[in-house]
Amino acid sequence: MNISEIQGRLQEFEMKRDWEQYHSPKNLSMALSVEAAELMEVFQWVGAEESRKIVEHPDKLEQVGAEIADICIYAIRLAGVIGIDLDEAIDHKIDQNIKKYPSSAKRHWSF
Repeated sequence: MNISEIQGRLQEFEMKRDWEQYHSPKNLSMALSVEAAELMEVFQWVGAEESRKIVEHPDKLEQVGAEIADICIYAIRLAGVIGIDLDEAIDHKIDQNIKKYPSSAKRHWSF
C-alpha cells in the first residue's frame, strides 16, 4: 500500500464510525504523541545495546511494530486532515537533511 491508499483506508475507517468530529489536528497530534510515549515505554529501562536485541524477542518486536503503526496512522491521518502531501513533504525534508548534514561532514560527535 502507498500513502494515498493508506489515507483512503483511514478516512473510510473514520467515516464509518463517525469519528471525524474527534479527529481535529489538535487531537490527532496529541494522540500521536501518546503513541510515541507508548513506544518509548518499551525501551525505557534498557540500555542502548539491549534495545538493539529486540529482534530476539518476538513479543516485544510485535509490540514495537504495533506502536510504530499507531504513530504512522496518526501522522498520516493528521497530514490528510490538514492537506499535507506526505510524499512531497517527506521528499522535501530528506532534501533539507542532505543539505544540513552533508556526507562530507563529521559523522561522529564527541564531547
